[in-house]
Parts: sequence; structure tokens; C-alpha cells
Amino acid sequence: MISSIPSPEISYIDLGPLRLHFYALFILTGIILAVILSDHRLHKRGAERGTILDIALWAVPFGILGGRLFHVFTHPRDYFYEGADLLAIFYVWEGGLAIYGALLLGALGAYIGVRQAGLKFWSVADAIAPGLLLAQAIGRWGNYFNQELFGLPTDLPWALEIPASNPAYPEGFPAGVTFHPTFAYEMVWSLTGVLLLLILDRRLNLRFGRLFGLYLVIYSTGRAWIEAIRIDPSEIVLGLRINIWSAIVGVVIGLTIIIVQHYRHRGVEASIFRSQKVAEAEAEEPAEAK
Repeated sequence: MISSIPSPEISYIDLGPLRLHFYALFILTGIILAVILSDHRLHKRGAERGTILDIALWAVPFGILGGRLFHVFTHPRDYFYEGADLLAIFYVWEGGLAIYGALLLGALGAYIGVRQAGLKFWSVADAIAPGLLLAQAIGRWGNYFNQELFGLPTDLPWALEIPASNPAYPEGFPAGVTFHPTFAYEMVWSLTGVLLLLILDRRLNLRFGRLFGLYLVIYSTGRAWIEAIRIDPSEIVLGLRINIWSAIVGVVIGLTIIIVQHYRHRGVEASIFRSQKVAEAEAEEPAEAK
């Protein structure tokens, strides 16, 4: 019988002079899988193959920057103290990318890429929503190898073992305590959300940003209750962890998008291209094809 899950003993591998951190590898794997899935979905809606790469070239760097900045500024005591190494702010491979920050700046980068591609922002947002959640799920494996983001003590069979020597081990706890693997809960929740988004999109044809809104609601709902049992240090605002407030805002924004777009767009989405793009495409068609 399994009584607990051991933590991995390594978080990186060395290939000659190159050190590969598992956290970074899982983030990269998640991005690649998200791009593949999103490209497939966007192509089915009329875009050329590879269009998502042009968008990702803007969205990914913006997202990583936003995720890191949000994490640093919501965990200031980890980076700003007497004698601190301020360069640690840039050590992304050690962990510390906040998903809500990544969404904020990533959306700005995606908007730039979408405009350059001549597509509608909400159409692309709907196409990439399942891929975003898939990337988040894969990325959580990096937290396992970094031995971070665990929750309250528990003796459940899937409890996570954390060595007392780990800097993240809670002060005052005796050695040998096992904890909720909250990063694993979020991974399972996110993968379930991916399937739910794909099923509902196929059955209900959720367009005009409504699938993206649903993505925000699904992810944020799970993040709120998972965040509530995490015990890693966090800024507290009005009695709640900062990321619980972020999740609440995520749910509100998601519901607002769904409701507003439901009343603004009653019909079927005719095209993912902006009107000017459609006109240009039609003008290039041979006369006999019209």
C-alpha cells in the first residue's frame, strides 16, 4: 500500500556545460503542446497552418515577463531584503511564474500578434483556451521537481513527502510531515478543464470569446479552493491570499465576458478574420471562383 509520494531527489540534469532545469523543461513542453493544439483548432476555423506561431512569438515572451513580474511583486519578501541577490528576480528556472500575471501581459502580446495576423482577438482567444489550460497543467510538474507549492499537512495515501532540509519546509513542523500535493490537484483540475472545454465547444459552438471566458471561470474556480489549502508564504489582503483574490477577479471577468458576448453576438461566427482581411481575400479570388 502506498502511504505517501516521495519528492524527486533532483531538479535538473547537466549536459556538459549546459544545465537543464526540469521546471523550465515542463514549461517549455507545455508551451509546445499548447501551440500544437491551438494551431490545429485555429486551422479548422480558417487560419493558415503556423499562424499561431506568429502570435506565440509575441504572446509567450510577454506572458513569461508578466508571470515573473506578478510573482515577484506579490512575493516581495522573497526578493527584497537586506543582503538579497537582486539578480534572483531573473532566475525564472528556479520557479516563480504567476499564471494571472502571464495572462495579463500574455493577452497584450497575443493582441499584437493577432492584429498583425489580421484575425479577430476573441476568435483566437477561443481557439487557444484549451491549449492554455493544457500548458498550465503540464507546467505544474515543474513544481513537483522543485519541491514547492504544497499544501496543508495530510496523511492521505497521495500525501507528498518533503525533506525537512528543504528551504520551503514550514517552520515549526517536525521532520517527516507529509503535505497535500496542491500542484498535482491543480494539474488534474486543469486537465479535466481541457476536456470540458473541448466537449462544450464541440456541442455548444462557443465563440466570440465565450469559450475563453469559460476557461477563466473553470481555472479560477479550481485555483481559489486549491490556493486556500496552500501554506507557502503569500501576501495577505483582507484575510485572503493574494492569488485567491486573483482567482475571484478571474471568475468575475470570465462571467462578464460570457454574459456580455452572449448578448452582443447572437448569431454564428462567420469568420475569424477581421473585415478588412476578408475583403482583401475576396478581392484576390479569381472571378470564376466568386
